[in-house]
Amino acid sequence: MEERIVSKNHKITINSRKNGTISGVNDVISFDTEKIILDTIGGILTIRGQKLHVKRLSVEKGEVDIEGIVDGFGYKEQGKPEKNNQSVMKKLFG
Repeated sequence: MEERIVSKNHKITINSRKNGTISGVNDVISFDTEKIILDTIGGILTIRGQKLHVKRLSVEKGEVDIEGIVDGFGYKEQGKPEKNNQSVMKKLFG
């Protein structure tokens, strides 16, 4: 059985908004070119940007390398309900 050595520390390093490394990652929940969602020891981390790509994933070490243009990131604590993210059309006509 594989042993995971996920760091007890959670660290985000972003270089010139073009690439970065995140440690303390438990799992990659989802990703596309505009959003990467990670389950970290600090909570659910959402990274938003353009042309985003998961360059490297080390499940054993709990690290993820990303590249693309990072516009921002934020956390959602695990177990808390997601904010109501209705579409603009639904808000206008719903």
